[in-house]
Amino acid sequence: MINLISQVFSRINSLLNQFQVKRFLAVVLVGFLVLTTNANIERGNTKAVTRELDRVVHQDKADRPKTTGEWNREARQTEDEPGKRTQRIAKESAEAVKQWGSVYPDTAKRSANSVDENTR
Repeated sequence: MINLISQVFSRINSLLNQFQVKRFLAVVLVGFLVLTTNANIERGNTKAVTRELDRVVHQDKADRPKTTGEWNREARQTEDEPGKRTQRIAKESAEAVKQWGSVYPDTAKRSANSVDENTR
């Protein structure tokens, strides 16, 4: 009897794996969120949304490029000067690591506190 129940569960499990339920549910959830979220994007309001997005992207004071367009523009400016390009990349990488380093300790501390609270 136990063997029969085990076989039934294994067949159901293999059937669910064939349908890839997790992927299906993820696609359904994303579709639901996209269709039901009101992003307030109307035909005449796209510039306001773009400005707000730009403000959020550039809210820190870092000098390095943050969007693909900015990266491409900078790459075109230093296209014929590989030394200058390498120097910029090194400077921007150092700035990114410095910024990440300033954020990481706080995040690690909050995560550790959260783990401590959950283990009590």
